[in-house]
Amino acid sequence: MTTLDAERGELLAALATARSALTSTVRGLTDEQLGERPTVSALCLGGLIKHVASMEEQWLRFVVEGPSAMRYDLPEGVTWADLADGTAREYPQWAIDHQTDFQLLPGETAAGILARYEQVAARSEEIIASVPDLSATHPLPEAPWNEPGAVRSVRRVLTHVIAETAQHAGHADILRETIDGQKSS
Repeated sequence: MTTLDAERGELLAALATARSALTSTVRGLTDEQLGERPTVSALCLGGLIKHVASMEEQWLRFVVEGPSAMRYDLPEGVTWADLADGTAREYPQWAIDHQTDFQLLPGETAAGILARYEQVAARSEEIIASVPDLSATHPLPEAPWNEPGAVRSVRRVLTHVIAETAQHAGHADILRETIDGQKSS
């Protein structure tokens, strides 16, 4: 087992806390309840956990592989504007995958979603423990939401994953309370 320096340990502990806040929202629910959309939002608890797991996995692949881990290729003749306004004649697989991450698909269960998230978390912790320098950077891939020429350090990637996980844990808290009145402790 690798001994972590204080900064890595603190960052991973913050991420573990955010993950726990998110996953605790599904405790005691049925698989059907995980797919419920109890608010005007299209969000469901199962989808939030799937999305956060996918997002974390992608960002930690970015730490290892750089921008090639986040390719945002468009089909020929499709523009970013077409995707944004829903008029694209064809959608790239990454956009389809992003949308299905927010849904609980037939056959998906709480146990399966949580097991996948645990695998992603374990891999993330291995990557952070083995990266030589948290200040190492990679350029962000070209996409309208990324500033041209922007780079991200491992540290900044990790703080982004922590923030997004915590934000979605808050969303999950609202969904859970709407489903059955259960509040986080």
